Amino acid sequence: MGRLSGVREGRTTMSDDVQAERIEQLIGALRDDNEALRNHAIASLSQVGEDAVGPLIGLMADEDVLIREAATSAIVRIGLSVVDPLIEALEDDEWAIREQAASGLGKLKDPRGVDPLVKALKDKDGAVRTAAVWALERIGDARAVPGLIEALTDNTVREDVARVLKKIGDARAVDALIDGLLGNNWMVRRHAAEALGKIGDARGVGPLIDSLKDEDWLVRRNAAESLARLGAKQAIDPLLPLLEDENTMVQETVEGVLASLGWKAKP
Repeated sequence: MGRLSGVREGRTTMSDDVQAERIEQLIGALRDDNEALRNHAIASLSQVGEDAVGPLIGLMADEDVLIREAATSAIVRIGLSVVDPLIEALEDDEWAIREQAASGLGKLKDPRGVDPLVKALKDKDGAVRTAAVWALERIGDARAVPGLIEALTDNTVREDVARVLKKIGDARAVDALIDGLLGNNWMVRRHAAEALGKIGDARGVGPLIDSLKDEDWLVRRNAAESLARLGAKQAIDPLLPLLEDENTMVQETVEGVLASLGWKAKP
């Protein structure tokens, strides 16, 4: 028995060595200039499975963004078994690893990633925070809303955050979106004006009416469309001046909005 056991251990060791060498060769192929070869390496590493996760996570810190992204693609293709290692990688000292880990969790769309990604919204690195917002958008879980609302104060990501809140459409975001609608950032105002209509909360009516006078034409148009979604007949009079708006797209939108609210032009 001892002799057979020794043979098995020898085979296992040899097999492990062969596997490690294969992984090393495939990792090297990810650095090749040939895209087809890189894609083959990604596919092969995903087939290797969990043995490749550690080396691939290490590669996420590479100075070449293409190599970092290739490593993430290979990890994601391994499947949901990599969720926990990616969550752990969100705490890595290297910002690039944290960024790619967030991206990978977004691509996997596993709900286990929500809470760690919300925590990553407070990461010291802007690229990591941006990747976390993108990942939460992909997952689309309303549990992220409180953290996203808090992130509306982050100058680096607030435009993306407003877009994600619009997409998730959770009523808890209304007060924060109203603040964004009345704020100084035109991109946030655009997303907020649209989001308030999608969420459908009556608290948005007054601020949306105020936004019909916004200096940005798309904010005015989005506000008008949202007022139509809310069925806000009290917006008819404030909407009328926009029939002569300097922007023809606003004019056309307002014509449709007024019609939907029951207004008819006098003959």
